[in-house]
Amino acid sequence: MQPYELSLTAAAEAIRTRQLSPVELADSVLQRIAQVEPRLQAYVTVTAEHTRQAARKAEHDITAGRYRGPLHGIPMGLKDLIDVAGTATSASSRVRADHRAQADSTVAARLSAAGAVRVGKTHTHEFAYGLTTPQTHNAWDPDRVAGGSSGGSAVAVAAGTATFALGTDTGGSIRVPAALNGVVGLKPTYGLVPRHGVTSLSWSLDHVGPITRTVEDAALVLTALAGHDPRDPASLTTPPATDYRPAAGTDLRGLRVGVPRTYYFDHIDPEVEAAVRHAIDQLQALGARLVEVEIPMTRYIQATQWGLMVPEATAYHESTLRTVPELYQADVRILLEAGALMPAGDYLRAQRARALMRQEWARMLREVDVIAAPTVPATAVKAGRETITWADGTVEGVSDAYVRLSSPANITGIPSLSVPVGHDTAGLPIGMQLLGRPLGERALLRVGHAYEQTQPARERAYAA
Repeated sequence: MQPYELSLTAAAEAIRTRQLSPVELADSVLQRIAQVEPRLQAYVTVTAEHTRQAARKAEHDITAGRYRGPLHGIPMGLKDLIDVAGTATSASSRVRADHRAQADSTVAARLSAAGAVRVGKTHTHEFAYGLTTPQTHNAWDPDRVAGGSSGGSAVAVAAGTATFALGTDTGGSIRVPAALNGVVGLKPTYGLVPRHGVTSLSWSLDHVGPITRTVEDAALVLTALAGHDPRDPASLTTPPATDYRPAAGTDLRGLRVGVPRTYYFDHIDPEVEAAVRHAIDQLQALGARLVEVEIPMTRYIQATQWGLMVPEATAYHESTLRTVPELYQADVRILLEAGALMPAGDYLRAQRARALMRQEWARMLREVDVIAAPTVPATAVKAGRETITWADGTVEGVSDAYVRLSSPANITGIPSLSVPVGHDTAGLPIGMQLLGRPLGERALLRVGHAYEQTQPARERAYAA
């Protein structure tokens, strides 16, 4: 096994015990980038010289006894919405061609303080306003979509060109590409991870979180990221857990897992359903009690998601949409222009629907500890494909399909974890989504980790 193939947890242990140096790990990741990046295009920029310098410094500090913890010396990718002082935050858009960040975002600063080594900035669907990241190719099949909008981050982790990465999630933009590329994606509770210095899509729906190879890896990164920052008005003042790492073992006795009988298994590929239901059965075999649940207010989910996101995105882009509309990609510009036409009443109705939805989800989550469901209803489609036709003849846009099962967690602000649970007959990854109560990350990570321990070690994506 090459160093770039290691999980964060395994790499951290090898570095801590001096079996692997940060320089060796960084060199391995950079060599992997040279090998596969021309085909995958996960990165906007690769800062190879910075990476080597940071790795040498990490090695020097660790040798001198100044070990900072499990992220020290670990190569990471940052979605190119996340500010790093002195570097561009392009948002994968021509609108940001001349941008340079003046200061680190909170999350970049926290990861730097933990000793993580930045490899580069990863591609996003332009300004995170999409579910495919068209300039990036799926790590398992470069002819298929990467998912979005954190497609670059998910592909980098899946292909071994970053040991972990950060993404953002407004309607599923961490979990969707994680599922489509066979890695782990965590959208934390709204406000748990500060967003200061992160380009916004929709302020009331935006989250920042990790994309990793294992659930334990995600817990390590969340531990470094979580905590109050007064510069983010939505940042929670509730003290986060100091350590999110799940305990060893697979015993889930006493845990109630909600299995939706509505919404999440409607209009879904049969292979996705079979893999997710098999994973749920595995949770039951580990001692969890399965409880059927009714997902509330399902007819309002799509309208509420779009009713919140579209006007908030348009408000953020108001100035540049007026002055340089030609610099936006057509799909994003159309959405932004549509937001300018939405009546204020529609936005207010979406806010009211969200408040009611939160109440109903809180009631439902009193009956169970976590909910298990598919992350996306279909695996990665061929690039350029615009619709999915379901068995009953219903035709759905690809982006609408991908966001459909992930957006409820953004509307309600609850945490959600996507875990790989197999592949379809074409060899494409399938993801299961675990949803929990606000600040219930520990429960999600416990369940995801327990499931993961019963499965064979996942192979990396070598299709590139």
